[in-house]
Amino acid sequence: MTTALVTPETPVTPGPGRRTASVLALAVFEARQLALQIPMVVLSLLYLAYVGYQLAGPDEGMDAYPVLHDTDRTTQGGPMLLCVALLVCVHRAALLNRRRGVEEQFSVLVMSAPRRTLAHALSVVPFAVGVALVVGVQFGWAASRPGAAGHGSLAELAVAPLTVLLSGAVGVLLARVLPHAATPVLFVIAVAVLVTLLGGVTGGAHGVQWLWPTVQENGGTPVPGDLLGRPAAWHALYLTGLTVLVTGVAVLVAGGRTRALKAVTAVALAATVAGVAGQTPGPSAALQAARKAEADHPQRFQTCVDRDGSRYCAYPDWTGWTADWARVVRRVRAGAGGEAATARLTVRQRIEAVTDLTTDATLPTSPVHGTVTVGTQWGGNRVPELAVGVARVLVAGSERTAENMCDARTITTLWLALATDPAPENTFRHLRVDDSLSGGAAVLTPDGGSMGVTAQQTQVVRELLRAPRAAVTSRVKADWADLTSAGTTTAEAARLLGVKVPKGADDCASG
Repeated sequence: MTTALVTPETPVTPGPGRRTASVLALAVFEARQLALQIPMVVLSLLYLAYVGYQLAGPDEGMDAYPVLHDTDRTTQGGPMLLCVALLVCVHRAALLNRRRGVEEQFSVLVMSAPRRTLAHALSVVPFAVGVALVVGVQFGWAASRPGAAGHGSLAELAVAPLTVLLSGAVGVLLARVLPHAATPVLFVIAVAVLVTLLGGVTGGAHGVQWLWPTVQENGGTPVPGDLLGRPAAWHALYLTGLTVLVTGVAVLVAGGRTRALKAVTAVALAATVAGVAGQTPGPSAALQAARKAEADHPQRFQTCVDRDGSRYCAYPDWTGWTADWARVVRRVRAGAGGEAATARLTVRQRIEAVTDLTTDATLPTSPVHGTVTVGTQWGGNRVPELAVGVARVLVAGSERTAENMCDARTITTLWLALATDPAPENTFRHLRVDDSLSGGAAVLTPDGGSMGVTAQQTQVVRELLRAPRAAVTSRVKADWADLTSAGTTTAEAARLLGVKVPKGADDCASG
């Protein structure tokens, strides 16, 4: 009898290269599966349609003059619903084996649970890359416009793709810690409630606000880029660190115990803490002082150029707009008479003292003779508003003097501003706060304020806009002294300009 000795085979352990390749191969497979999920298809198409609609809009109005250090923040909110869908779908994919009851069979495979967990986290990378490309197209489209001003921030542009990566990492972690199908929905609701409660308790404190992935702070009047005070770089570090940290914890929970994993997770924790510490403090004393200085003494921080006998002063981000301002001044001044026809004006850009980035500012009127205030937005209604600002300074001498006009000067101001406009009556309607062409209403001015116009003055201006422009211009130049006198009434102005005299006296209180 012979005994055969059988030597057991040694299990084959794949090398580091094969282990990496297998993780990447699984990540690619899972990414393809994610892309076929109905929520991902629907929300991806909605996101692309939303961005496409924005890009396909007419290149006119204020859209033709984007402020790039505001534009970069507008790219952050679009993918948020996509991120929620990713969180849910990645969580579902990571629980597929458990749902089908084959988790025990998968545990004997060469592909270990920690590596499968890492592959699921990596499966969202193609979506992050796709969002980064869309963000790049959005910003590049805005930056390519001739009227673009300012400079964007790479850290701000990175927020959207980093949020996508974070959502996938959170989905994987929830699958390992709370393997239940309802967990993602409950998690999203819990986070929304927590953010709301923290916002109410802390009063929207700066540090708490910046714990959320996106902090857009949009809607306010643009300010110079150096006064934003947004900790964008720290926030990008926070999101990067948090994404790697959540992924590392998920792999650890799945059974990963390598030194490299522990070291990466520790570094990610340190980066997250550093990011939180860097983004938590509010505006520094130095920044607040700089904001006040640029608001109170703009001439110290601006670049000035001379065009056609007038001076145009703008903050560095907006120097490219001075040529557009000059065209408005040129056409308004062409209709003026007397010394105003050759008056040297100073068009100076102003900002209000910055307290936050979500408030529309009303600028103080300038008492300086011949100085016209202009803001940090251009295009659309801002163009005729500047025309009104230029006209009232030509007529009254200064913005401060023009504040309480209720006489012929108001009519002269509006005629100068509207006479050479391509669609004067339509522009007049949009300038009025009640969007009408009858009755008394205020007319918007470039400092964010308004100028009162009575019902009688409105009637005279409408008559003038319908009369032959050359004839009215000739009368304005001939009777300039009377038409710019505080002692000339609306009725007298109508007679001088050859139009119907309105009934009743001006009710200045209604303007």
